[in-house]
Amino acid sequence: MKRMTLTAVATATVALLAACANSSAPPAAGQAGAAHVAVATQAAGTDLEALTVLCKPAPETRASHEEVDKGVASQIARPAPAPGKAFDNLYFVGAAWVSAWALKTSDGIILIDALNNAQEASTLIEGGMKKLGLDPADIKYIVVTHAHGDHYGGVNYLLERYHPRVVMSQADWAMSEGKLEFESSQWGPPPRRDIAVKDGDAITLGDTRVTLYTTPGHTAGTISPVFDVKTGGQRHRAMIWGGTAFNFGRDIPRLDSYIGATSRMMRLADEQNIDVMLSNHPGYDSTVPKLAQMAAPGARGNPFVLGTPTVKRSLTVMNECAQATRERFGA
Repeated sequence: MKRMTLTAVATATVALLAACANSSAPPAAGQAGAAHVAVATQAAGTDLEALTVLCKPAPETRASHEEVDKGVASQIARPAPAPGKAFDNLYFVGAAWVSAWALKTSDGIILIDALNNAQEASTLIEGGMKKLGLDPADIKYIVVTHAHGDHYGGVNYLLERYHPRVVMSQADWAMSEGKLEFESSQWGPPPRRDIAVKDGDAITLGDTRVTLYTTPGHTAGTISPVFDVKTGGQRHRAMIWGGTAFNFGRDIPRLDSYIGATSRMMRLADEQNIDVMLSNHPGYDSTVPKLAQMAAPGARGNPFVLGTPTVKRSLTVMNECAQATRERFGA
């Protein structure tokens, strides 16, 4: 199978739920949003280029059920990467398209997102954890970053086997119980409501505290976890951005929420010295090549540690691309 570039992977991620309706996208010609695209491009440099796919024109309408179903099936069919250890206490157990992260604590595991369905939960999360020397029975919490099926679809499988608590924002629990934004036969059903969190709430397990910040835009109740990670005897502050693509059509309030959330988290990155920026889609943060780099003979350092200025550059790219999209929609 032909290897995809990082930019191509990120493009495929956005295209799945956002660009299926390309016929309704505004034309690329003209100057609407150009200044913001220029700022985003400069902020991205070469190391964050994958994020600039967000600056491409977004469709004004959401993808249809048939388009979503076809897109999800094509992404699930991609060969999954090997699981890997990103930090002494954080492990990747995800798929080629969507991530799941296992955060190991002194009293069990906090799983962040649960992939598309029971089969992936069994093969990639359960199987991946075992390959890495982790016991899936130690999963005490599952944090679902937002109520799209590629993040909650495997929850019920893990619930039936290991009985963890499930955490999601109040707004996204409400969506999961009502009319879903996107549905696919490839996804497992939403879990039943359990722990509903609001901005700034935290879950603590053993020696680890995970603070959950609401970063709305991708969904109304997207949450981005912030927590400490350890590598080589050093402690770093990490954030997993909970929802990235503009796949909601011409919804100016949602774009405004996204712009506000990225601006706020830039300030938080400074306040908390956040120097690790992760994603729940591996194409955005180069998870797979970074894990391969760490596994290479003679590897030194940890490529996931970016530094606070680069974390802020990531948020700047997302913020500026959202502003460009807003201008293209004539707002």
